[in-house]
Amino acid sequence: MIDALSPRTPPPAATARMRETAEAFEASFLAQMLKPMFEGLRTDGPFGGGQGEETWRSFMVEAMAKQTVKAGGIGLADQVVAQMLKMQEQSQ
Repeated sequence: MIDALSPRTPPPAATARMRETAEAFEASFLAQMLKPMFEGLRTDGPFGGGQGEETWRSFMVEAMAKQTVKAGGIGLADQVVAQMLKMQEQSQ
């Protein structure tokens, strides 16, 4: 028998959505942290991409951030999910 005061675990679909949201947040955070690393790079020269490289650089940075999260990230998504679960438990 389940006690009415015991904390309930959210359904797997809700937990998956929380995880997806937390990972998207971590990727956005990482993209913002990576962006300054590439701002000062010159795109001219024999191996530079010129105007095209400069134009599409933000997409590359975003893809790098998403790949970093996919590979395990920096742990920010884990902390965000933990806080979301904690907040949900407190509201019940």
